[in-house]
Amino acid sequence: MRPMDSYPTDRIGDVEYRAGRLFPFGATTFDGRTVNFSIFSKEAQSCTLLLYHKGDREPYLKIPFPKDYKIGDVYAMMVFGLDIDDLEYGYEMDGPYDREKGLMFNKEVPLLDPYAKSVSGRRHWGDEPDWSDPFLHRGRVILEDFDWEGDTPLRIPQKDLVIYELHVRSFTRDRSSGVRRNGKFAGLCEKIPYLKELGVNCVELLPIFEFDEFENSRVVGGERLYNYWGYSTVNFFAPKAGYATSGPYGMEADELKNMIQTFHQNGIEVILDVVFNHTAEGNENGPLISYRGIDNRTYYLLTPDGWYYNFSGCGNTMNCNNAVVRSHILDCLRYWMASYHVDGFRFDLASILTRDERGVPMLSPPLLETIAHDPFLGGCKLIAEAWDAGGLYQVGSFPSWHRWSEWNGKFRDCVRRFVKGEAGCAPELYWRIGGSQDMYGERSPVASVNFITCHDGFTLYDLVSYNDKHNEANGENNNDGANDNNSWNCGVEGDTDDPGILALRLRQMENMLTLLLISRGVPMLLSGDEFANTQYGNNNAYCQDNKISWLDWSLLEKNKGLFTFVKNLIAFRAAHPVLRADKFITGVNATGYPEVSFHGCTPWELDMNAPSLVFACLYAEDCGTFDISDDSFIYVMINAHWEPHTFTLPVVPEHFTWYLVCESGGRSFAPGEEQRMDNLTEWNVGQRQTVILTARQ
Repeated sequence: MRPMDSYPTDRIGDVEYRAGRLFPFGATTFDGRTVNFSIFSKEAQSCTLLLYHKGDREPYLKIPFPKDYKIGDVYAMMVFGLDIDDLEYGYEMDGPYDREKGLMFNKEVPLLDPYAKSVSGRRHWGDEPDWSDPFLHRGRVILEDFDWEGDTPLRIPQKDLVIYELHVRSFTRDRSSGVRRNGKFAGLCEKIPYLKELGVNCVELLPIFEFDEFENSRVVGGERLYNYWGYSTVNFFAPKAGYATSGPYGMEADELKNMIQTFHQNGIEVILDVVFNHTAEGNENGPLISYRGIDNRTYYLLTPDGWYYNFSGCGNTMNCNNAVVRSHILDCLRYWMASYHVDGFRFDLASILTRDERGVPMLSPPLLETIAHDPFLGGCKLIAEAWDAGGLYQVGSFPSWHRWSEWNGKFRDCVRRFVKGEAGCAPELYWRIGGSQDMYGERSPVASVNFITCHDGFTLYDLVSYNDKHNEANGENNNDGANDNNSWNCGVEGDTDDPGILALRLRQMENMLTLLLISRGVPMLLSGDEFANTQYGNNNAYCQDNKISWLDWSLLEKNKGLFTFVKNLIAFRAAHPVLRADKFITGVNATGYPEVSFHGCTPWELDMNAPSLVFACLYAEDCGTFDISDDSFIYVMINAHWEPHTFTLPVVPEHFTWYLVCESGGRSFAPGEEQRMDNLTEWNVGQRQTVILTARQ
């Protein structure tokens, strides 16, 4: 094979270059001095590489791609003698401009490489940029030389997951967090002991791909509002530099990798919330950042007259099932798996990924099928938010190929409505507790990711403290955010010092948490719910970089009992594999009982189709099936009524004794420390209370 340095080169000044390698796309280097640049554009007529010294407004060199540097629709060039520590780069694409035909080329606008692995321009969170700079988001080249020291993704079985959703900045930004590197990737590492004590084994991070916090930024009531959640991606391959302590030095990739490595060393998986449904370029009035100026008609769904379809609610929609875009997304997922060792992905508004180039849903979307069967992604978690802003709702019917799981919005809504007192939800709730077999019967209980709250909506405390959203601080006249929250304030809107209402709110939170953690499927907690964190009634804090969004860790001490309740429930779930079963089983098992059954106040007496606020659930844990030492029984008594009810306990085998695991608003015990209850035959469950008993030899 001919040595690379023997190929002929061209020269501009002291810089030598020659035709490059088509793959991989992006800017890659192995020695920090020679960089291969490769970029796709189907409809551009010419392409120019722009090279900048770090921080300079103008490029120090422009290198037009010679015609023989293009093969097919790919421009490729190898440039020698570069200092990647001092290098920023971009492209100019020349071609026709015809908005009605969807052609948006403008050679005067520098463009960000869609495959850039690092992006400058927002390295200090919240530092307002120089808006006169013609190129605000520039690519940087990084060395892929992080020493993983043998680390690999953990591959925790999905049935065993307890997911904890968090925002990197919000989680530790407040001083009360007690960490030194507030709001950073490194700051998350300082909270690992806390997460391990709680018992979660998987964190799901809100978007960490590079985004612009100043997108739609404004000042309301003296407070600067930002694009805070980051659901508006600038680049899919680069981590958010503003989330890294080392971001100003261009080391955000290594800081994030170190964070993931440290989480893995402590037995915690990392899932990324990814947003492939739209980009930060917005609608027709949005900026040219990258895709629009490189190949608008390839990357976006366009109407026949050149406007943008808006199934995302954010101005544009990516053309996800176009072959080029499909490969782009697949390259991105593979890159984060290979280079960052992430354990899986949660896909925002994933129903958009099922739409064809006209926006019509497909039965077998090529992108989803390709991801499901991709050999490089085998074993990683794939979680869909199975709806979009265009009205497509696919919870229970999302194309899965037995690989995709789903955020189960029906679980959320059913539990909320039942716990606040809607008896008609009971027949549905039995399905949800059992793993939603009515929805996932051909798949598995673990296809259902169960949750009560997430970043989008009320926190758990606010769910029991507010009847209505209070989003005035967002500056949208309280018109933003969902109105159908299924919340109940327990008698007073917002803060109160009434001990009766506070006690009721605590029970209601613990009631919902109990239902979440004893249900089959994969439970997901919103960070801070375990100590009653509040957003003061704001159910759409997407723009709030302040105490509304930041976790108030002082509440952990104030609500230590709630934290202990959640911790003990998680440990109880981990100790009982019958709660984590990944198959739907009918009939009795070796215990002589059905593996899961539902009861009224009297065992075996319940009309499964009738409204009710009072019922019980019995799990029969067969030691042979679940490879444990002894059989056991779990009896969960649920009373959503405003009056107490007495439950008669089911008869269990001789020599089995009942133990109290927990009762909402009262006590909870760690596994092995449950309170023994001799000669127990019935239990009085208080108003709006849940109780868990377990029977063992």
